[in-house]
Amino acid sequence: MTTHNIEHDPTRRPYDLLVIGGGISGLSTAWQAARSGLRVAVVDRGDLGAETSSASTKLVHGGLRYLATGSAGLVWENHAERRALAERVAPHLVRPMPFLLPLYRGGPHGPAKIGAGMVTYSALSGFHDGLGRLVGPRRARQMAPELRTTGLRSCGLYHDHQMNDSRLAIMVARAARRAGALLLNHTEVTALRTTHGQVSGAELIDRLDGTEFGIDAHAVVNATGPWVDTLRRLEDPTAEPSVRLSKGAHLVMRTGHRWQSALVVPVDKVRVSFAVPWEGHLLLGTTDATYTGDPATVACTQEDADQIRSELAPALRADQLNAERIAYSFAGLRVLPGRPGQDSARAPRETVVTVGPGGMISVAGGKWTTFRRIGAQVLDQVRRRLPAVVPDRTTVPVPGVAQPQAVARLLRSGVPPLPADVAEHLATHYGALSHDVLSYVRSAPKLLDRIHPDGPDIWAQAVYGHTHEWARTVDDVLRRRTTVTVRGLETPEIRQRTAQLLASPPCGSSRDSEALTG
Repeated sequence: MTTHNIEHDPTRRPYDLLVIGGGISGLSTAWQAARSGLRVAVVDRGDLGAETSSASTKLVHGGLRYLATGSAGLVWENHAERRALAERVAPHLVRPMPFLLPLYRGGPHGPAKIGAGMVTYSALSGFHDGLGRLVGPRRARQMAPELRTTGLRSCGLYHDHQMNDSRLAIMVARAARRAGALLLNHTEVTALRTTHGQVSGAELIDRLDGTEFGIDAHAVVNATGPWVDTLRRLEDPTAEPSVRLSKGAHLVMRTGHRWQSALVVPVDKVRVSFAVPWEGHLLLGTTDATYTGDPATVACTQEDADQIRSELAPALRADQLNAERIAYSFAGLRVLPGRPGQDSARAPRETVVTVGPGGMISVAGGKWTTFRRIGAQVLDQVRRRLPAVVPDRTTVPVPGVAQPQAVARLLRSGVPPLPADVAEHLATHYGALSHDVLSYVRSAPKLLDRIHPDGPDIWAQAVYGHTHEWARTVDDVLRRRTTVTVRGLETPEIRQRTAQLLASPPCGSSRDSEALTG
């Protein structure tokens, strides 16, 4: 597979911007920069959106707990971004979700305080989701079937949104590509290039095929998340640590009920834990503990799993927390501003953009909800090096934008008609692009088969992930382009068939075509 013809050609002019790190911050920066006319390249040592960006609690939210710290302005900004994503940018990927905050006797919060908080939170959203309020145990149990009602006084009810973070990251990547950016995953930086003491590109290696090459750029952004200080030290070996890492672990639990609401359960006066209906399962978490190990080896341990189940035990029935219900577990790292050793649970979730002595721009921290603002903030810093840039601040949707209910209806009534769960799954993960996914079925009907009989993913998605969405490894396909792994449905046979598909796709991969068209 030839993937780096452009970079091997010494006659090609440098890129305007090289973004190192293909998480949501890097992808958003690339999208904003490419829309503003810059020639942009993105590289990531792993898959696009594979680390912190795919290990979130899958929420697009205003941040209810920020009210307790007096950050009403931040909540208002988060709500504005939440609505923009759900209504204009990605309505097929970002979906409304009611949330219940249970109040038990002896708990850290009382009904009067939470009732006032519901109203304030609703007001900061412009009452677009209605008025937050208190509801009784009976109504709450109807919305959250496995909610414990012993000692339950009432529940605060408010609204936020949720998403599949891996799918949204890929759609932002596709939006950046549509605007002209080049994206290369599984491509690691081995050294930074410098010109007259200023960072001017990077030496790179393809981690899968061993190809070595380089990219020159007028500006370089370091958006490597947990590795931000590692890359800063390639620029300046004496650089002091600028961030600390907090580990967030989650459990994906099988459930026999269809939940209508998520739960946000107070752990103490600061921390909360969630139980969120997601991909036909119940997502539990998260932890928030200082992490000092290798970011590449972060994982949900037995201790993490026990902590999550223990913190949710006051609000969830014991049967739902049975360890045998765990379908999958994962962990990611939050990147928090400040030096290691400070309390991570009480640290602000703000974005910090700095510039090193070699001119490399480093971005750390932030929230999924505000990824567009983060990209704009980084681009403002890029403009100091490239002052001719005129930023495009318009609201642009990601590919596939559509109302998922309408797409699902079309898929159910198509030829051949799709089962309801498959149609809904495609509509809420691809939107209007569902029809492109299904285009493979015309010449290969077996691609309409389910990858696993107990899940809604079909083999056409695996092919589409390889040909249009940069999937190069089995995990790229099963963990992030589909939901097979996170549903606990991965088997050796499925992995083998996926590997065979990647080795001999029906047509050239998007990585090839996009590298060749630049």
